Amino acid sequence: MKKILITRKLLKLSEDKALKIFDAKLNSIDELYSQTKLIELSKGCDGILTSITDKIDEETINKLPNTVKIISNFAVGFGNIDLKAAKKRSIIITNTPDVLTDATAEIAMLLILGAARRASEGIEYVKKNNWKWSADFLIGKQLTGRRLGILGMGRIGKVIAKLARAFGMIIHYHNRSKLSSELEMGATYHDSIKSLFSVSDVLSINCPATKETENIINAKTLEYFPKGAIITNSARGDMIDDEAMINALNRRKIYALGLDVYKGEPNLNPGYLNMKDVFILPHIGSATKETRTAMANLAIDNLDEFFKTGNCKNKVN
Repeated sequence: MKKILITRKLLKLSEDKALKIFDAKLNSIDELYSQTKLIELSKGCDGILTSITDKIDEETINKLPNTVKIISNFAVGFGNIDLKAAKKRSIIITNTPDVLTDATAEIAMLLILGAARRASEGIEYVKKNNWKWSADFLIGKQLTGRRLGILGMGRIGKVIAKLARAFGMIIHYHNRSKLSSELEMGATYHDSIKSLFSVSDVLSINCPATKETENIINAKTLEYFPKGAIITNSARGDMIDDEAMINALNRRKIYALGLDVYKGEPNLNPGYLNMKDVFILPHIGSATKETRTAMANLAIDNLDEFFKTGNCKNKVN
């Protein structure tokens, strides 16, 4: 029986599944392991099931025992892992695509609605028990007829487009490549971010985190947007230059911001803390029982497939 380390506590159904297949080291108290402890616990293991919260950088990978042949990441992304360093050591990296698409798209729509309709302000009024209805109370922006720019029309982006159409939004998108007309379903393609941003009344960020997309929303690109645009991010926090965004919000270039992800999680840039026009969630895009179970089970299946066949269809390096 292969031995694996599972770095974070999983839902019980998934842990039970892992224990049936592997000699699994569990993290029963859900401790956030230091890199030193992760390396120590991986001794004698054939594989590791990591989480997006684990920093698996070059130094960590180079110190892993030679027995470790695969790292199965419990996430659709893999920005926490140095793929090049893993490849040099012939360690396979896998992820969990597809299974969190619908749940994340739902959160993306919640961000759009929360930002557009001033949900954070409304919640505060209710908590303080000091609101009084009037014709101009908490006037927000209606989505009907608004142009939604989708940065990254992949699996999640396509579902967001589907949901947004039900709200009467007009879909625009930018991808590395244009989709077929069948997949576009009437959406308008833009071959540059400048072109996309310039027509985006609302922007939904759904592209992968790469060196090219880091701080893709910055002081320069924020000027491309129509005045009073809304920006939301349910992908990765590295996409937004926080200081530039705070400046744009303060001068009303950007109407509102919706975030499920942000730099330095869980430590939010303090500049956002007292801003009424920011709607922020604690990285819960995949946080449904069905999705988190499916993600963990797929991460376990990736390990099982690799040990049985020497390969894995969800390999990323």
